[in-house]
Amino acid sequence: MIGRIKDRSIIDVGTGTGRAALMLALGGARVTAVDASEQMLAVARRRAAETGVSVNFQRGDAHALTFGDRSFDVAVCLRVLMHAENWQQCMGELCRIAERLVIFDYPSATSAAAVQSLTRRAVHAVGARTEAYRVFTHKTITRELARNNFRVRSVHRQFTMPIGLHKAIGSRRFTLFTEEVLDRAGLLRLFGSPVTVCAERCASS
Repeated sequence: MIGRIKDRSIIDVGTGTGRAALMLALGGARVTAVDASEQMLAVARRRAAETGVSVNFQRGDAHALTFGDRSFDVAVCLRVLMHAENWQQCMGELCRIAERLVIFDYPSATSAAAVQSLTRRAVHAVGARTEAYRVFTHKTITRELARNNFRVRSVHRQFTMPIGLHKAIGSRRFTLFTEEVLDRAGLLRLFGSPVTVCAERCASS
């Protein structure tokens, strides 16, 4: 989605243990990675040292990033908006600090994730320990991007069947075969999730 990454400045917001940050750094990008958890950052720093790449890890809040406008060529944010307290504010921050591209993902409201989201929210509401999350429609995402002078450039949908089912079965061959069949049937385009979006800044902004 990014294209050439060598020597480009990229920020990974909500980096967690640094998976995306390390991949980008291995490709030659100049990477800054931010996360709210110092414990996660400690793991990410250790992994970077073991891998032999340089990443500027910082503690920070996706709702209020401490970087100037258009500080990075690309802003990446994976598995964050679905859990964020105020996802619109996070989106605004990503668009603010990105010069050209913002790449993020979300669980689709037209996928099996919608059922799981409702179940988790109900369980969480009665006090049980579970990680609740929200789902999004494509219309909601494009509208919020437009508010920040960005537009969708490309979209990638990952699975038609629930990720949990693939994990439970634990067969790469099963996953590749079934998802290919469903994709050929046109179901991935309709029900695929999570959805990864590459958005670009509008020429007029």
